[in-house]
Amino acid sequence: MTEDGVIGIDLGTGSVKVLVADLTGAVRAIARRGYPTAVRPLDLAPGRGEADPDGWLVAVAEATREAVGRSGIRPIGVGFSGQMHGLVLTAADGRAVRPALQWTDARALPQVQLYGALSDPVLARLGGPLVPGMAGPMLAWLTRHEPDAVAAARWALQPKDWLRLRLTGQAAGEPSDASATLLYDLMTDAWSSDVVSALEVDPRLLPPLLTHGGAPAGALTPEAAGLLGLPAGIVVAAGAGDTAAAIHGSALREPGEVQLTVGTGVQIVTPVERLPRPLPSRPTTHLYRTAAARGWYAMAAGLNGGSTLGWACTLLGMSLADLNASLDSPLRQDDPVFVPHLHGERTPWLDTELRGAWTGLSARHTRVDLARAALAGVAVTVHDAYAALLTSGALDPSNTSGSLDPSAGQARPVRLAGGGTADPRWRRLLADALGRPLTAVDVADASGLGAALLAAEAAGCAIPAELPHGDTGADKGSDTGSHTGSDTGAGGGDRLIDAEPTAAGTAAFADLVERTHARMTALRAL
Repeated sequence: MTEDGVIGIDLGTGSVKVLVADLTGAVRAIARRGYPTAVRPLDLAPGRGEADPDGWLVAVAEATREAVGRSGIRPIGVGFSGQMHGLVLTAADGRAVRPALQWTDARALPQVQLYGALSDPVLARLGGPLVPGMAGPMLAWLTRHEPDAVAAARWALQPKDWLRLRLTGQAAGEPSDASATLLYDLMTDAWSSDVVSALEVDPRLLPPLLTHGGAPAGALTPEAAGLLGLPAGIVVAAGAGDTAAAIHGSALREPGEVQLTVGTGVQIVTPVERLPRPLPSRPTTHLYRTAAARGWYAMAAGLNGGSTLGWACTLLGMSLADLNASLDSPLRQDDPVFVPHLHGERTPWLDTELRGAWTGLSARHTRVDLARAALAGVAVTVHDAYAALLTSGALDPSNTSGSLDPSAGQARPVRLAGGGTADPRWRRLLADALGRPLTAVDVADASGLGAALLAAEAAGCAIPAELPHGDTGADKGSDTGSHTGSDTGAGGGDRLIDAEPTAAGTAAFADLVERTHARMTALRAL
């Protein structure tokens, strides 16, 4: 007998994932699709990141039909998780007037300077560092460089909000995505008129904001229903940014809990019970709204995670398994030092010009030594991001020194997510980097599950807070189409086992951090 259930659409940077869950929260099917080749020209030169939103819609339709068809579920609601920070200029009829700009686009660097006209209190209420790959600076860039496209637009939307508009005919935003645009005031939970004025962007482009990710945002139109193979009129939830959706899906709710994800980059997140007073005006970490009706989370975000390790694998002619096998030997004082910043860096350095290198090489060093150094260098990125989160006071307001000493109240295990952290040797190194034990997260595909839970809320269904995590057997064999980019969930497959730091390992890693920072300083001076 067909059961009622909900759909979570996880709109990623490189692919879409559609998850179907029943009303107990158990995952019944997942389908993935890579995006088709864009039919409109895209500017993909270095420092530019564009995508064709029409391709998103095609992939969503295909993946939805497949997942629902295999699930045995009668959908009663649809929710979203979406790639964050991007921007889609949208006509009144929902058509994208130009390709979407993604978080990887750095053309708005000059527009970041416009924020300098704002007072420290206004900047503090933005909740994050000033970087170009955010919707606010990008909208200012488009206003200056593509005025015709801006004039043709009715809305400036985040990616998942554009998708929702296409499915419901109604334009809206919500706090979790809006708070990650550098256009949003965390204190008032509204668009910042001061920022809009300073950037000289048209305020009418900003959509009305719904209360939270589980708020009803409309109903599926007959046209959209025909495209997705779903009943017209089912409720559509506001949805959330991908990190907020993953927090929601993995039940990361308690202040002081920390979750580490190593995907394409590095993310370390923790729930925040109340906004700090005063808010810092020059933060190196991010503070955003959650998907819930009330709440925030702090995040340290690094750019050099799996992408940097993938580069090292390619250059060294190794598989990821080969790279991890280099950790069969412990870190040595005379190992090469790998500075990992191939892509610049966000937390804590906020420097797009940082670059990477293997340093301290000698003729006796082998390919295995280079591999071990690469892993250690990315672990330094994790260490630096976590230290910045400590310094921000988000974890413990009394510890703003960045100390990783477990005696400072930070011995609570860190939750570990992401398919790039499955190897026990790599996990042990990460435990030493953090000075804290690691425990596995059982939730696979947390972003998609979070989107589905928001759909259930919009449909008026109560799904228990503690879900039957790990019940993702329905996903086996469903990985159709390409799936690139970063998954925030724990991924399918074997359960991740715990890893404990050792006194010797933590001490050796602290020495490595000092040497890596010294080499980074030397590279900056070149």
